[in-house]
Amino acid sequence: MTLLASYFPAPRDRRDPNAWDALYLDQAIPVDPVAKAYMVQDLQSWSRRYLLVPIRLVANLSLAMILTLKRLLPFQFHAYQLMHRTAAWFLQTWVSPAACYLIVRHLGIGSNIVNFLIDNGPDSTLEKSQLYPRTVADLAENAFLEHDLILYNFLLDYQAAQQANPDWVGKLQHRGLSYDSIQPLEVQVAENHTSPLRVLDLESAIELFKVFYSLWLTCDEFERAVLSLQLDETIACHVSVVTGDHHWNHLVTNRHPLAPNSPFHAARDLILHGILSEYLHRYLEIRKQQHLQDRDLL
Repeated sequence: MTLLASYFPAPRDRRDPNAWDALYLDQAIPVDPVAKAYMVQDLQSWSRRYLLVPIRLVANLSLAMILTLKRLLPFQFHAYQLMHRTAAWFLQTWVSPAACYLIVRHLGIGSNIVNFLIDNGPDSTLEKSQLYPRTVADLAENAFLEHDLILYNFLLDYQAAQQANPDWVGKLQHRGLSYDSIQPLEVQVAENHTSPLRVLDLESAIELFKVFYSLWLTCDEFERAVLSLQLDETIACHVSVVTGDHHWNHLVTNRHPLAPNSPFHAARDLILHGILSEYLHRYLEIRKQQHLQDRDLL
């Protein structure tokens, strides 16, 4: 059974307005309607209200112990397959279907954005992302690590291409933008109402998952993953150069990668990273719709 949208606003009471309904219905910042329904549903979960604070405390204490011990060890180790298989099991067993949907969808959003920049960048032959998981089980194939590697390799390739093609922006303006890479994302997450264990909200799940991540990656790999969350500003600037539109950049809050945040803030930064990615992807979808409408009028 495929997960279906299940957020329904309550009847309006002007003397007692529902805050979550206001967030869901407001369109000041466009977001994919299905993803937004799951976001608001996730924010209202009892696990976020009652379990998030103790989970964050336990996770940060565990993270401190792991990072301290691994820094003291004379060697580094990693176990990518174990980490990803454990993560997939954890998501399928303990995490709500709505949160799982948002996690799987996020990786596809990242691929669409990277591929859009390649299509409209200084060298359209750069290697594109092929990371489009459809199910939680697909995440077991090193998906999270690949997500980080794709981002960093893209930035290094993109910078080299900019140096080799200094007049690429003028050429882009002449030929126009391509939105072929902004494609619909197919996510299939089974909704298992018979399991009383699948209750964890997105942020609680990420707090626990960062412990797995720190344990099964080397210290340098974990540090690289944490730093990637502040590259939202970098990606946003690249998109603004391509589109010629800087008006929406105020929405980007994960900033200043040259001043890295503490790994103890990684879960919150990852939540913001997911929301900002949704904002950017929806912005590009709207621009694509306008582009197709303008083309049809010609």
